[in-house]
Amino acid sequence: MQHVHAPLYEMLLKHTDSQPVSFHVPGHRYGQAFRVDKPELEGEGLEPVFIKEMKETFAAIMKLDVTELSATDDLHHPEGAIAEAQSLAARCFGAEESFFLVGGSTSGNLAMLLAVCEPGDYILVQRNVHKSVINGLKLAGARAVFIMPQIDESTGIATQPSLAQVKITMDLYPQAKAVFLNNPNYYGMSVNLQPYAEAIHQGGMLLLVDEAHGAHYGLHPELPGSAIAAGADAVVQSTHKTLTALTMGAMLHVQGELINRFAVREALATIQSSSPSFPIMASLDISRAMIEAAGAEWFEDALAAAAYLRMGIEKSCAAIEILTPNADRLAVSPAYNQLDPLRIIVWDRTGTLSGFEILKLLEQQACWAEMADTRHVVLLLGIAIQFVDVDRLIHACQAIEMIIASKGRVIAEQPPARAGSPLFLPKSVEPITFSRASIGFVVRVKLEDAVNCKAAEMVVPYPPGIPIVYPGERLTVEILGYIKELASSGAKFQGAVDPAMQSIAIVE
Repeated sequence: MQHVHAPLYEMLLKHTDSQPVSFHVPGHRYGQAFRVDKPELEGEGLEPVFIKEMKETFAAIMKLDVTELSATDDLHHPEGAIAEAQSLAARCFGAEESFFLVGGSTSGNLAMLLAVCEPGDYILVQRNVHKSVINGLKLAGARAVFIMPQIDESTGIATQPSLAQVKITMDLYPQAKAVFLNNPNYYGMSVNLQPYAEAIHQGGMLLLVDEAHGAHYGLHPELPGSAIAAGADAVVQSTHKTLTALTMGAMLHVQGELINRFAVREALATIQSSSPSFPIMASLDISRAMIEAAGAEWFEDALAAAAYLRMGIEKSCAAIEILTPNADRLAVSPAYNQLDPLRIIVWDRTGTLSGFEILKLLEQQACWAEMADTRHVVLLLGIAIQFVDVDRLIHACQAIEMIIASKGRVIAEQPPARAGSPLFLPKSVEPITFSRASIGFVVRVKLEDAVNCKAAEMVVPYPPGIPIVYPGERLTVEILGYIKELASSGAKFQGAVDPAMQSIAIVE
């Protein structure tokens, strides 16, 4: 392993080693506020043992939790360690410039849209984007023309729009500022973006990419290529999702002449905290440093564990099916041409158990998955995962296999369950104007009474956090039936006031 150089982290260590006396925020004063050393406080309900354990748990982090000082640099005007750390990140991930994000990919998506769109501007947006993109459109006051994604016939999962569909939409709306794509999707399915970038740039538009789930892309030959390498103008990555940053640690990478860097900086200064977390920023620096020090070898254990898991389930389970990335499988799927080998998709091929039910059964055996939909369960294999952990997951799947068999289904005689469509997306026929203005008088009605009404709230099954209804969108029998199906299957919702989705807000 090469020498690890993490300038931001090293700066924080140097500051801590100087034994600073704090007369500034944060109030915990490098963790010293948790110190309990007065015997007279015993017996007054302060639980000294608990506080001691709490301080020991957080002491290391709190020593690094500082504010903007002359010795620590400023994220919104970096000149020292933060500037160097961001420059090293750009070199590592192949960008011309990189910005640290302390509000997750959400803050990056908001910044991209605010930097590119003025109120009333048109932007072409993949229909199945994360809710943060919709919030960004609202803040920008932009007009979105939604492009329908492709549906993988084998799984029923929505992926990305085809290049042909993107070109058709560009021809219909040549005044659009940019095309916004989500690549990969939550299931690790993606497309090679290079031909998209070439076509979009030929049309005089920018390519903005939410690559939240692909921070590790391009870092090993067996992993899909990154959006920056494909030629995108701005790309957001959740470094905390598939690399090693602390939660909420993400990066925004930019390149080329089309993107206004000044506007990006202004947008980030607007939506990011003026008191950003130094531990989160240091974790971004450390994650980059580890990649450069260990290289592609850092992912070998996880890739080997993923291959071992797929082989174990395929050999020992007849009902539990697993999506396998191989040339033959992808060649017959026009909906995507890249699959993340570290993202494991499993389902019950007999249709006996839903994805939500499989998720619960896995949790009962202490195997906690990333998410589920009505059919599938998504599991992530992180860096340096151990084979012993994978064995536990295989055993859990074998136990679920027995439960399926106990329900009277003869696995060997059952045909594969119909794929269905885990993500139902209505077809938008006209641009939707997003703004923060009131949409009118709002009432709540039962789901079945909302047919042909305009929605007054966003409905977001979470995870994956992809809105299936936007405010102002007309509610059809199909979409209301899909919401009811999700709710009865145990899905959780955000955006809507009624989390059980027995009712919905409409514009009267």
